[in-house]
Amino acid sequence: MAQGSGSARAVLALVLLCVLLHGDLAESKVYTVGDRGGWTLSSGGWSRGKRFRAGDVLLFKYGRGAHNVVAVNAAGYRSCSAPRGSRTYSSGNDRVTLARGTNYFICSVPGHCGAGMKMAINAA
Repeated sequence: MAQGSGSARAVLALVLLCVLLHGDLAESKVYTVGDRGGWTLSSGGWSRGKRFRAGDVLLFKYGRGAHNVVAVNAAGYRSCSAPRGSRTYSSGNDRVTLARGTNYFICSVPGHCGAGMKMAINAA
């Protein structure tokens, strides 16, 4: 009888763990960068006042071929250059899941990043 009770507790603990983990994932949000205007030369300040969490998704919408999104490191962000191995998105409807910490993005079309088409997003 005591052994059955221990098994029930283990199953209950596992179920609770699954519910807690699922609840954390269910809280993730999808943000459209630039809101209705999309990812443009003027969307650099779009993130001000927003609180992001690891697991949230940024949706970059833009005219395919007009822009792109490159996930870069801090040095790439500062210099407006894509270091070797940087992930480039170019579909015009790109979904990027935020990692914990600061996530950096630029547009690598010549002149765009320098004109302000870049953003640093901090995800708690």
